[in-house]
Amino acid sequence: MIKRILVLIIICCVACVEHKSNENSAAEKEAVKIPTYNFEEFEKNLPTDQEKTYVINFWATWCAPCVEELPHFLKLNNKEDVKVILVSLDMPKMKETQLVPFVKKRNINAKVVLLDDPRSNVWIPKVDENWDGAIPATLIYNSKNRKFYPRKFDTYQDLLGEVENFKNEI
Repeated sequence: MIKRILVLIIICCVACVEHKSNENSAAEKEAVKIPTYNFEEFEKNLPTDQEKTYVINFWATWCAPCVEELPHFLKLNNKEDVKVILVSLDMPKMKETQLVPFVKKRNINAKVVLLDDPRSNVWIPKVDENWDGAIPATLIYNSKNRKFYPRKFDTYQDLLGEVENFKNEI
């Protein structure tokens, strides 16, 4: 009788552990969903909340300066009145093998999207008419203004200062 009870307890424990493991796997997969957009779809999905300033960073996992400045954007994303959107320019075929694991490994909490639009000569000038397409590059906008930065932000203070200056401009 005791053997049967022990076997039953062990079966219940294994089932609970397996159920918890499946829940974690589903949660992890949910946490790294990255939508893929062409530029028109991306543009339509840009937020326009009157109370926020938006910081859109164009980057890629293979771009060393982009990866170096990424922590500054993640820290900035914690501010209440600022929303960061990280626009990956990685190759679409690299999404599952490189981009998703990169985002997961670094616990990126900002919104990440993959821009898959080979018509760069059409959409790059829409971001900024003087942009040559080099990354990293950042667009800051709100309901009243927009400003483009075709450079790397070396420190969090550098990025925060630009955002604060932008918000104070009328």
